[in-house]
Amino acid sequence: MADDLESLYRTTYASVVRFLYRKIWDADRAQDLAQEVFVRAMAHRPEKPRAWVFAVAANLARDEARAAVRRKRHLSLLRDDPAGVPSNEPSAQDSVEREERLAGIEQALATLTPRDREVLLLWDAGLSYPEIAEQTGLAVGAVGTTLARARRRLVAAYDLQERRDHAAHS
Repeated sequence: MADDLESLYRTTYASVVRFLYRKIWDADRAQDLAQEVFVRAMAHRPEKPRAWVFAVAANLARDEARAAVRRKRHLSLLRDDPAGVPSNEPSAQDSVEREERLAGIEQALATLTPRDREVLLLWDAGLSYPEIAEQTGLAVGAVGTTLARARRRLVAAYDLQERRDHAAHS
């Protein structure tokens, strides 16, 4: 079983990190959470480890989102604090453009229904249709349709956001 978990880690870790990143939008935290997923896998020894790993990752991402909301509330209370939160140095132009692009993707993903977003992110993480069906409760035959719809909606939302941004800057 240890060899199976080692193989699972080698073949799945990058996909789990990417999946988590696209849910929480923090690369360092996504890596930390991915490590936590595999630590839990060693402790639980699941029967279907690949699907289990993504289920745990989704749960950890949900927990992280709740914690982020609590932190934002706390930071808004600290805004008037004279000590304040230190401001960041301005970044290079390409870094700004990358951040804007990622923000656009994040906004576009946020427009999707939770199910569409979940199916799209699981597929992007490399899960098969049967694995996505097991994770989401969809019928295997519905995964492809849901995925196609989610892709169309994501592209449309991103394009709309780009047009709005372009019009605002014109």
